[in-house]
Amino acid sequence: MNAPETHRMIGASVLRKEDARFLTGNGQYTDDVILPQQSYAVFLRSPHAHARIRSIDTTAARQSPGVVAIFTGADLAGDKVGGLPCGWLIHSIDGKPMNEPPHPVIAHTKVRHVGDQVALVIADSVNAAKDALELIDVDYEALPANVDTAHAADAGRPAVHDELPDNTCFTWGHGDKAATDAAFAKAAHVTTLDIVNNRLVPNAIEPRAVNAAWAPHDDSYTVYVANQNPHVERLLMAAFVLALPESKVRVIAPDVGGGFGSKIFLYAEDVAVTWASKKVRRPVKWTAERSEAFLSDAHGRDHVTRAELAMDKDGTFLAMRVHTIANMGAYLSTFASSVPTVLYATLLAGQYATPAIYAEVKAVFTNTVPVDAYRGAGRPEATYVVERLVETAARELHMDPAELRRRNFIRSFPYATPVGLTYDTGDYDTILSRAMQLADVEGFAARRQASEQKGKRRGLGYSCYIEACGLAPSNVAGALGARAGLFEAGEIRVHPTGSVTVFTGSHSHGQGHETTFAQVVADRLGMPIENVEIVHGDTGRIPFGMGTYGSRSIAVGGSAIVKALDKIEAKAKKIAAHLLEASPDDIEFKDGAFRVAGTDRTRTFTDVSLAAYVPHNYPLDKLEPGLDESAFYDPTNFTYPAGAYICEVEVDVDTGEARIERFTAVDDFGNVINPMIVEGQVHGGLGQGIGQAMLERCVYDNETGQLLSGSYMDYAMPHASDLPNFTVETAKGTPCTHNPLGVKGCGEAGAIGSPPAVINALIDALAPLGVTDLQMPATPHRIWSAMQAASASQAAPHQA
Repeated sequence: MNAPETHRMIGASVLRKEDARFLTGNGQYTDDVILPQQSYAVFLRSPHAHARIRSIDTTAARQSPGVVAIFTGADLAGDKVGGLPCGWLIHSIDGKPMNEPPHPVIAHTKVRHVGDQVALVIADSVNAAKDALELIDVDYEALPANVDTAHAADAGRPAVHDELPDNTCFTWGHGDKAATDAAFAKAAHVTTLDIVNNRLVPNAIEPRAVNAAWAPHDDSYTVYVANQNPHVERLLMAAFVLALPESKVRVIAPDVGGGFGSKIFLYAEDVAVTWASKKVRRPVKWTAERSEAFLSDAHGRDHVTRAELAMDKDGTFLAMRVHTIANMGAYLSTFASSVPTVLYATLLAGQYATPAIYAEVKAVFTNTVPVDAYRGAGRPEATYVVERLVETAARELHMDPAELRRRNFIRSFPYATPVGLTYDTGDYDTILSRAMQLADVEGFAARRQASEQKGKRRGLGYSCYIEACGLAPSNVAGALGARAGLFEAGEIRVHPTGSVTVFTGSHSHGQGHETTFAQVVADRLGMPIENVEIVHGDTGRIPFGMGTYGSRSIAVGGSAIVKALDKIEAKAKKIAAHLLEASPDDIEFKDGAFRVAGTDRTRTFTDVSLAAYVPHNYPLDKLEPGLDESAFYDPTNFTYPAGAYICEVEVDVDTGEARIERFTAVDDFGNVINPMIVEGQVHGGLGQGIGQAMLERCVYDNETGQLLSGSYMDYAMPHASDLPNFTVETAKGTPCTHNPLGVKGCGEAGAIGSPPAVINALIDALAPLGVTDLQMPATPHRIWSAMQAASASQAAPHQA
């Protein structure tokens, strides 16, 4: 694919610059970093979901060949190493702050989930560390486990934390309860659903890894880590856990092989090896094995919800009422408390003009791996609730699902929802119509008939999602409990020869920033994209940054870059005016050249950049030499991508096996920088959403608390054969009104919109058999069981 003209970079499907090194094996990941005197760490992990630690005997292990050191929770406690912090404070309905039990880096007196860290072994090799680990003798007093989300807070259940006998972190409410209850009281029809949003394991291609080195000459640390936001990692580790000045910790996140949210957080392993590197005076590296990742990476979702939708006799939405129990796991992870609250309940309006909404969320502790943000983080859970309710309501009212949606779409913008957000732009009717056209909804009846002639069932399901991207602005987030700002930083450094280095606080772990950010700069400065270098992931080089998550990169990070470009252009015009002996107000800049308006007198961008650094002819009395500008951007609102997804499935009634025959996704992402990359992001999200809907489920044994789905033998990740050829289209869209690029965000859309579309399609296929509901994941066994149960239910009255 040929690159477009340099001044037409935005909107072009430019091939990704970074792929050359990845495809040739020249990427550098954390595990590739080998430092002088490198040592290696492994963690002894609890085999119990819940137990007291009576004693730990490391005598034999310390004598094992190659062992450098062994540390336990007592060692960290003796050094006054703090617990891991939670970055979002939620208050309960009664005004009390959430319960925040300690989250020790290494368990000291009690373990609270299978996989909890009990000891750290450091040796000259991984195998030597593993051999020593086998010799550690831990005396556990096993305790009853509590892993059932729905009943974790029931009376008599085992207490995960002794100081919290009811296992409740908070009970949070959002919306107008009185108005919602009043609307339900006058409703002509109420649709009610019980929903389980299944727990997921993120499973990025690259497992988590960290390599930390202490430097004795200045008592500083350099930490290489597979992380999505290195500045936040540094802030939390230095200030809140190790009590170090941030200037003494440099965090470098090199190439990162996927994250999906699971690498946003500060993990215990990161802190432990950083602390230990000074103790052993050697670099310490830990890389998770895949089975270990199942036990230690933060999981996603895990909600149990009762949802109700009130309507008048014509199907107009009057109110929605939602009660959710959200599993936090054994400890509060970095952003855990925000996911089932401000990132979930605020999206329950969806695309609909529902006048009243009230959500109540009870967050509970269980003897399971902590649960935190996973691709979409609250928005997939909210969309699933809304879109399953709407589709079910349409079936109960004997209405066309698309017509019921159209009847209730928001049509006037800006629109303030009853759950605290203000959508600035949107055109939901047009997007749905286009999706129906591409999905050939008119031809569905014939395809359904053809399936029935083969003895199979075919169904069609809709999902109209909206999400809030960018996690901003900081003052609003702060009012909602965020303990950090949510701005982004960018620096543009123009070199004497005119090439440019961009330093961004955003981080790329597969999104293509080295291409899309370069396109923005090349388009603005009128230069070849090859002349733009993107630097990210290093707190020693970047001014500051909040990292990449929540589809915020181009909307927030890209906007910071644009603001820095504004400063570059303003200064460059002054230099050009001096060189051209004109007023700065008369200088125009286009396609990489400065021109005196109305004349043919010009100077190139390179002329100006060279003059900035070789100021022989320069307005020194007015300007400093150099051409290097920084900017911080704190958005005034979220961005609101939206879309319409249509799934078509075929079900084998004899086996319960279901295949997705067609999947159509039409999205409004505002202005698009690189359509090819956007399409790839949507494809990836669809794969993850379909995986949740049909395959993936993290399961714990209710009695023992053991993880039953702890490897790919028992946890079904989607294969290419499980996915159809997607029909994906980015609509012309409604540009965001409050960022300079008019962009919205695309990275999580596919995972947000697809699960309800799949389940709605399956229920549509099975409805003639009497199936009215189906929980995720819709495996063949679950589908078959639902058909059998429906058949038995229909037969019962006749038998009676």
